[in-house]
Amino acid sequence: MKSRLSKYDNLTQRIIVAIVGVAIIITAIYWQVWSYFAVFLLISFLSIREFYKLVGLDGYLPLTTWGTFSGMLIYTFTFLVQMEIIEPVMFYLIFPFSSIIFFIKLYKKSDEKPFTNIAYTFLGILYVVIPFSLLHVIAFCTGGYQFELVTGILLLTWASDTGGYFAGTFFGKTKLFQRISPKKSWEGFVGGALLTLTIAFLIASFADILPLWKWMTIGILTVIAGTYGDLVESLFKRSINIKDSSEALPGHGGFLDRFDALLLSLPFIAAFLKIF
Repeated sequence: MKSRLSKYDNLTQRIIVAIVGVAIIITAIYWQVWSYFAVFLLISFLSIREFYKLVGLDGYLPLTTWGTFSGMLIYTFTFLVQMEIIEPVMFYLIFPFSSIIFFIKLYKKSDEKPFTNIAYTFLGILYVVIPFSLLHVIAFCTGGYQFELVTGILLLTWASDTGGYFAGTFFGKTKLFQRISPKKSWEGFVGGALLTLTIAFLIASFADILPLWKWMTIGILTVIAGTYGDLVESLFKRSINIKDSSEALPGHGGFLDRFDALLLSLPFIAAFLKIF
């Protein structure tokens, strides 16, 4: 697919990959709860592996295999608890499994900075897997599985990204955070916010699962936390002197590039929906 897309310019590649990706994700969300689980399991898996690979490029040695396994365990247990297939008490198994990371590092004789590498192992779980696990909490927050909630949040995230991209491209002049991301502008931020709130209003008009004020609040959280998510990932990439997290998604970069806004917005959205 990469070779076929290489003949197109970056924007065309971005649009083609976005259409295909959106079609796959939305179909999985709508089809059934297990296809929703599977598609985000795959995204979580590829994202955390990408994170550990990037950390390795900076000279660190996280426990990629065990960190990934622990992360997938958290993701899966969260889903099964929300599905009421297992009891919440099963979450306690996560702690001993995660603690094995310390035991493994004891036997890594060539590791000169074991605790730094342990920290990066846990950071991958916290930064990548926990947000995707909280997506289950959101999907089931009103009782059973609600694909409308998941779809709505994704639409708001994509609206923020799309509105910000085009508004920034055509009108961007005032730098938002030049030290971290020179291309981001306040005009792009405003454009993304306006499109996101418009989509939030439309979702509330057609889906009665949440009142308007909640959708608008989710939209605001998506714009603000999502923008910071993008900046945080840019900071991460700048720290290891790379442009994209990978070349897995032509026109977009890697999975972390594509889902960075979601990684920081989901914790805020989940907390909001559970508390209010």
